[in-house]
Amino acid sequence: MKIVITGSIAYDYLMSFPGKFADMILPEQLQNISLSFLVDSMQKQRGGVAPNIAYTMALLNGRATIMATAGQDFTDYRAWLDEQGVDTSAIVEIEDDFCASFFVNTDQDQNQIASFYTGAMAHAGRLTFAEYAPDADLAIISPNDPGAMLAYAAECKQRNIPYIYDSSQQTIRLSGEELYAGLDGCYLLSVNDYEFNLIQDRTGLSEDKILQKVGGLLVTKGADGSRLVMDGQEYHIPAVPPREMVEPTGAGDAFRAGLMRGMQLNLPWDIAGRMGALAATYVLEQLGTQNHRYTPAEFVARYRENFDDEGALDTLVIGN
Repeated sequence: MKIVITGSIAYDYLMSFPGKFADMILPEQLQNISLSFLVDSMQKQRGGVAPNIAYTMALLNGRATIMATAGQDFTDYRAWLDEQGVDTSAIVEIEDDFCASFFVNTDQDQNQIASFYTGAMAHAGRLTFAEYAPDADLAIISPNDPGAMLAYAAECKQRNIPYIYDSSQQTIRLSGEELYAGLDGCYLLSVNDYEFNLIQDRTGLSEDKILQKVGGLLVTKGADGSRLVMDGQEYHIPAVPPREMVEPTGAGDAFRAGLMRGMQLNLPWDIAGRMGALAATYVLEQLGTQNHRYTPAEFVARYRENFDDEGALDTLVIGN
């Protein structure tokens, strides 16, 4: 199964606030908010939704193709992704712009306030599956330039390419009409619980109505696990407790990577979902979205520590 990942390519600037945002916000003054947070640390990391997903898939012996736009500062990043086993052949560099930038501040309760600079991502609409990934078996439409996300969904429907619709951080930016156009006819709608509530509010669709429009539904709920609805059956996917909670950025991307690797291996949905849950936990234990490392055998061993599925991931270990 050839999986094509669309989405942002960015550099992440991760900051840590030694307090709680809630203590700094006066509810009666929300209409006049003016805040500045003095942070303890800041680190620049490789990021962007598309490489985040592709990197975790590579750790799990899965090769995925990224179709996206990057800036003139992408040369070293591309070389590093190539070394990890990611297919970067469909990444187009924009000479007169820089990669997108993600600035996120995390407080002691793991709440986050973030900003995103579009950069070269604004050119993503130039790319088409017809030109750059005509042999795609499955695509994921992740946070990207809004116009590109709409165009990709329309092209996938036209070319009969099953796609996962992952509006994630762009949910707040997209209108109800745009969200409807993206989710209508998708193979799987993938969101967290807040984003799912926002989609229902923006589109005016109930959960039942949404389930009539999509092939499946994944709703992640952090420490409360996830709901996966596929083929008329609902699965509860428990979260895997981190050995140490460091920083949550990128955990959702890793979840989708683990799930899609399970799909590549034709594993049952509940097992694929648990792969996603464990992949997400590795990210929680590191600072940065691509600093976790493990072999497939190590992943399987930890999977079996948390789930009673002896033998379920043998195909992952042998690299099929």
